[in-house]
Amino acid sequence: MTLAALYVASYLVGAIPFGVLIARLGGVDILRTGSGNPGATNVYRTLGWRYGIPVFALDVLKGYAPAAVGFWMTGSKEQAFLCGLLAIAGHSLSPFLKFRGGKGVATGLGALLGSMPWVGLSALGAFLLVFAISRYVSLASIVAAASIAAFGFIYGEPRVLQIILVLLALFVVVRHRMNIRRLLAGEEPRFGKKAKVEKPT
Repeated sequence: MTLAALYVASYLVGAIPFGVLIARLGGVDILRTGSGNPGATNVYRTLGWRYGIPVFALDVLKGYAPAAVGFWMTGSKEQAFLCGLLAIAGHSLSPFLKFRGGKGVATGLGALLGSMPWVGLSALGAFLLVFAISRYVSLASIVAAASIAAFGFIYGEPRVLQIILVLLALFVVVRHRMNIRRLLAGEEPRFGKKAKVEKPT
């Protein structure tokens, strides 16, 4: 496989809308339910853990696999992370959903685990800590995203990756701008609150 083919494959793997597909198995159009986001949190709120956990696992995997394959092919951490970034782009701007998509948190975690595992594990730790205290998935995601830039510096990652981590953190925070507004207004639902269900048409 050439690098060009790997890049295209990374994007297309990331673009697979597992949240939409799995929610349809439960008879739900996830794009018209709750927040309208096809990510694991919205699926969990709508259909419960039996559907939400597989979506989360598959979204992580579709970030991890391209990054891991990229590292296996090239031996380059930078190339591995580039493949992971393309998977995040596919997840957030999926051609299968008319270039809509999720916020990239789970897929971003997978990309980090496949290219910079210590950064990924540390960001996961930050997420779990904030989530355990607040019970807000969005707040935990924002803090975890912001932390990756710091962890990239702490673990001495290459300078170009440190810069990209800052940009990725900003991307995730921007994707959560509506959540930030709801958090500030005290209107953000805590984890476990059920969403209103819309059946597929």
